[in-house]
Amino acid sequence: MAAAAHLLSMRGEHMLDFSIFIDYFDIYMKGFFNTIIASVIALIGSFVLGTIIAIFRIGSVKPLKWLGTAYVEFIRNIPLLLVVFVFFYGLPSMGITLSGFVCGTLGLTIYTASFIAEAIRAGIMSVPKGQSEAAQSSGLTYLQTMWHIVLPQAIKIVIPPLSNQFINLVKNSSVLGVFAGFDLMYFGDQVASETFATFDTYIFVAVLYLVLTLPLSYMALRLERKLARTD
Repeated sequence: MAAAAHLLSMRGEHMLDFSIFIDYFDIYMKGFFNTIIASVIALIGSFVLGTIIAIFRIGSVKPLKWLGTAYVEFIRNIPLLLVVFVFFYGLPSMGITLSGFVCGTLGLTIYTASFIAEAIRAGIMSVPKGQSEAAQSSGLTYLQTMWHIVLPQAIKIVIPPLSNQFINLVKNSSVLGVFAGFDLMYFGDQVASETFATFDTYIFVAVLYLVLTLPLSYMALRLERKLARTD
């Protein structure tokens, strides 16, 4: 009985203090929307860059193929934090100073692009070679064949891994908080330092990240099912 009473008292001590979220709602929302902005920019940038790198990797131009391979193997095998460090601390040594938000978003874009490139490359390789050969024999250039014939099929095939990468991107955006990127994690740190309610503060931060990632997971599942029905 004593143990049960102690457990209940411990639970009571760790009840969430919703007044923190209410009192600091504006700060939470500022970080929330900055996280959305950084994630959308990095999502678009990493998809475009990843697609280009994937085309480099499967192309016949050897220098571009080597460049694409080196990019993927190097970037995806180092920590995201280190990539952002290069922009935040490395560029000022060359006379280029960028904000934490910009450095974090650039690092997130470049890092995620290496994973997207590998996913799209796998999708391109799974498209039957005869289709691209037939397209080129009918007069389409290599780039036209990629754009109109191969890439639409490849992206359709790799929707699940791409969706996972986009969700990971949103979660990885928390790296901006390390560099004063004014994202959700950054403002969560500010609230925690003012209130000393670390547990409560970061629980609300986690819930807001779930508000972003759960709809993405749901939309990805719906899209995957819709594409499966059209096959």
